[in-house]
Amino acid sequence: MSPAVQSELWFITGSQHLYGAQTLAEVKDHAIKLTEGLQASPLLSISVRFIAVVTDTPEIKRVLNQANQSPSCVGVITWMHTFSPAKMWINGLKILQKPLLHLHTQFNRDIPWSSIDMDFMNLNQSAHGDREFGFITSRMRLPRKVVVGYWQSPAVHKEIDDWARACAGWNDWQDAKFVRFGDNMRQVAVTEGDKVEAEIRFGFSVNTHGVGDLVEAISQVTEDEIQVLLEEYEERYTLAPELAPGGTWRNSLLEAARIELGLEQFLKAGNFNGFTNTFEDLHGMHQLPGIAVQRLMAKGYGYAGEGDWKTAALVRAMKVMGKGLPGANAFMEDYTYHFDPENSLVLGSHMLEVDESLASHKPSLEIHPLGIGGKADPVRLVFNAAGGKGLNASLVDMGNRFRMVINEVIAVDPENELPKLPVARVLWKPLPDMETACKAWILAGGAHHTCFSSNLSTEILMDFAEIAGVEALVIDKDTRIRDFRKEIHWNDMAFRK
Repeated sequence: MSPAVQSELWFITGSQHLYGAQTLAEVKDHAIKLTEGLQASPLLSISVRFIAVVTDTPEIKRVLNQANQSPSCVGVITWMHTFSPAKMWINGLKILQKPLLHLHTQFNRDIPWSSIDMDFMNLNQSAHGDREFGFITSRMRLPRKVVVGYWQSPAVHKEIDDWARACAGWNDWQDAKFVRFGDNMRQVAVTEGDKVEAEIRFGFSVNTHGVGDLVEAISQVTEDEIQVLLEEYEERYTLAPELAPGGTWRNSLLEAARIELGLEQFLKAGNFNGFTNTFEDLHGMHQLPGIAVQRLMAKGYGYAGEGDWKTAALVRAMKVMGKGLPGANAFMEDYTYHFDPENSLVLGSHMLEVDESLASHKPSLEIHPLGIGGKADPVRLVFNAAGGKGLNASLVDMGNRFRMVINEVIAVDPENELPKLPVARVLWKPLPDMETACKAWILAGGAHHTCFSSNLSTEILMDFAEIAGVEALVIDKDTRIRDFRKEIHWNDMAFRK
């Protein structure tokens, strides 16, 4: 699910006519070289394109309006090489709809002690030119990212890339479509939400299709298509004997393949970025989608169970943000706890639908009873996820605003076999500790559904929340419940309408 248009960041440099044509020519030359340096960095995942040196109000407004209209532009980087009077930025910034990063740097790293003169000083004024720009963006209460440091520094490149990934996730949400097969799981609160407000705030739409529409698509799948997919299953996974050719449950695998093919065709035909369903609404389907969901998430679709469209959208955005990084992002649920005081752990899983991208080994393709749903035994991939740094993120509707809750975790390799739990699973230690993390999560109203990430940083998600204009609460090694309660109360005041 790659974007149809190549994404890029637009680099715009501020100056003014006060300094004359020669100085402006040098400013442009430096800005181009700086842009080329960013573009060549192996740490940046999105192209950086030099756009212009802007020097007056009409030009600034025109260029920023072009950024709004460009389908390839996912964010704007600004840099004030000289002093750029900020009043001339007001009308352009008022209409800017793309994420904004203010790069506070200068072309030269060092002061040329023996040769510095007033001509050099007049040309290299970022130290106060950027402060002028910083004032107007603060005065206008504009959300933006501020990156400080020398433009050739790898740390600066990494910080810009974090923001760029957040921009890519946000851009993917604009005009995205998520399908909800059936309705919400009955009586569940946190998976509900205001879909109209979400479309206003986030840009994506969520609309319901009856399961009958999906069943019709599944019925159109041909036997030849199923056979091709079965061969892929046999190559990629370790099949349980009963699912192998001639096995007693081989027909169940055929049905699972039929569901996957029909579901993918439905999503492609509707140009959907993700989907959700519920086991309480499966009329016309023989089994609950297991391997179908796992594999479609691995292809980039967002998903969450039980009608949870918010988490489905978040999973999709986090997949886009993490593209190309080692690790993965997947639908997850805190399933059960290990309250050993010496080794407290959370077992994360779901009934069937955890993305195979997390697998630390070749997944096993198996079939087992589910116990709920009232359908035939579903086929699913069984595996463990690898240990390492990670996080869980949840998006919830608080009534007057959306809130993102983020908990940093340390995933651990399984210490024990789980022979009677045939699901995909992850074990982790929540930071700062089990009691504090769980208490803070519950105080924040975080959902039981999350997106688990083994490749995104909290910084990227904080950038994403800033761009989206939503509240973000972080639970990490420094979290203290007394301070966390205060943050919730302060945020209630800040977001009060």
